[in-house]
Amino acid sequence: MVAAALTAATWGSKPGTIVLVIAGVFLAASVLSAVHHAEVVAHRVGEPFGSLVLAVAVTVIEVALIVTLMVSGGSGSETQTLARDTVFAAVMITTNGIVGISLLLGALHRGTASFNAEGTATALATVCTLAVVCLVLPTFTESAPGPEFTGGQLAFAAVASLILYGLFVVIQTVRHRDYFLPEEDAGPDEHADPPSNREAAQSLGLLLLALIAVVGLAKLESGAIEDGVAKIGAPPSAVGVVIALLVLLPETLAAVRNARRNRVQTSFNLALGSAMASIGLTIPAIAIASIWLDGPLVLGLGATQIVLLTITAIVGALTVLPGRATLQEGGVHLVLFAAFVFFAVSP
Repeated sequence: MVAAALTAATWGSKPGTIVLVIAGVFLAASVLSAVHHAEVVAHRVGEPFGSLVLAVAVTVIEVALIVTLMVSGGSGSETQTLARDTVFAAVMITTNGIVGISLLLGALHRGTASFNAEGTATALATVCTLAVVCLVLPTFTESAPGPEFTGGQLAFAAVASLILYGLFVVIQTVRHRDYFLPEEDAGPDEHADPPSNREAAQSLGLLLLALIAVVGLAKLESGAIEDGVAKIGAPPSAVGVVIALLVLLPETLAAVRNARRNRVQTSFNLALGSAMASIGLTIPAIAIASIWLDGPLVLGLGATQIVLLTITAIVGALTVLPGRATLQEGGVHLVLFAAFVFFAVSP
């Protein structure tokens, strides 16, 4: 609550170094708070609903942050590509960074990390389809100049994204819920009594408050991040990568804690669910917001980004189809994540 109050007090301002340091401390505290309350809610509603709650909550706040930055940023080139850069960063962070560290921890725990191949493959296929429709096709369409969609093409992509995401939620929570449940429940929390409805509702409210604080304070720190990025000679798109890393910290920590408990499937639910929500909810929201925003909306990825997305899809499929993975697969995904970060800073 203090972090949220600090967010409100500093919104739209350019504070000094001392305030930025204090905000950084409360940003870290908000991340830890979000992880705690997300686990309380997840324990009450069970999987896969718990992972869905955190993924959707983070994505809704992420969309609000993107729209806010696009509105306040005017019609510059950085603003035109902000949605693309943020969504692509979220996809690469989740499908390589979070998946890689989850596999690494799961394999260290049991020798091999086991998960449900059916559910994970379904989620990965949906993420890849959404990424191609919304981020790759604009580079190759011919109706609009540059890597952009026309109004009709953007509307199609938005509707297709909502349909695919909605269908996946039904599959994950109703028709094939068993595909997304951990194969083995480990850890002391699994045998504890679930929290009451009142405690779960309280944690849900505090989770949303913590996520608002995370995004608000990340926006507050964005000025200092921009200065740091400029000093090292990185392109402006690297700012979106850093902010995406901050916003996704709650899900990353939650995935790590589940992987250490041998619940790799829950970690995958968090990672791939976040990637899916990031595209499936952000693109429709940005499509609606573009009616009022000035300037073109650039969604098409560059050649380097398309190559990284392609190898991520191939490696991801080879990883999830057997239903188990070793340290090697975890290392491959982490190297791909490192390559994404490196070439984002040094394109």
